[in-house]
Amino acid sequence: MRMPLNAFKQALREGRPQIGLWVGLADPYVAELLATTGYDWLLIDGEHAPNDLRSVLAQLQAVAPYGSHPIVRPPIGDTALIKQILDTGAQTLLVPMVESAQQAAQVVAATRYPPRGVRGVGSALARSSRWNRIDGYLHAADDQMCVLVQVESAQALSQVSAIAAVDGVDGVFFGPADLSASMGLLGQPGHPDVQQAITGGIAAVRQAGKAAGILTADAPLAKHYLSLGALFVAVGVDTMLLARAASAQLALFKGQDEPPPPAKGSVY
Repeated sequence: MRMPLNAFKQALREGRPQIGLWVGLADPYVAELLATTGYDWLLIDGEHAPNDLRSVLAQLQAVAPYGSHPIVRPPIGDTALIKQILDTGAQTLLVPMVESAQQAAQVVAATRYPPRGVRGVGSALARSSRWNRIDGYLHAADDQMCVLVQVESAQALSQVSAIAAVDGVDGVFFGPADLSASMGLLGQPGHPDVQQAITGGIAAVRQAGKAAGILTADAPLAKHYLSLGALFVAVGVDTMLLARAASAQLALFKGQDEPPPPAKGSVY
């Protein structure tokens, strides 16, 4: 059996923009449905959605037959938790709240086997190796790992060039909601100061030769980030899409011309 190739990582290396969708409903049936829609990547969220290791595994299995690449976001960049997530078969991680180059390097090390890193060896028990049926898994796995780290504070933003320069970091993702909060602008990710900071951050990541990413449900803003050179951009969240569609459908039968507008300022 051959090692699954990380098409998402290859696309970033080749400079091909990847359009994604946040998956927060924490259900494999939903994840499979979304995998049929054609997004380049789907983010299985373990930070703010009610996911655990088993629900992440079920969603990875549900998405596997389709073309959308699954990315898993753990709640924290813990080495033991990363080991477990990788053993379920995830090849791309989006790690939140990375504040320094040292922390980024620790995250990278957690995704690599010794001597390149500290990932524990237990492939006979793991879906990632298809229970040791993938030829040479232990020697080939590292090259297919894709590490994306989140810069979400003013402190992290001041270190973004160093973070992006860490060997093994494939991309840096900007979190507008948390970044705006750390800048004293809670709930104002669209504030000019926040947007200026993100613009500068994207430029710094590109200068380091890495991929920049972001999430926004604002279509013109998403296109603007793409024009700045962002390569992995999430353009919606499943929870928001469902809530808005349900409200719009109800409005048709309640005598409303338009459903109540969604709250502005954050996709969350």
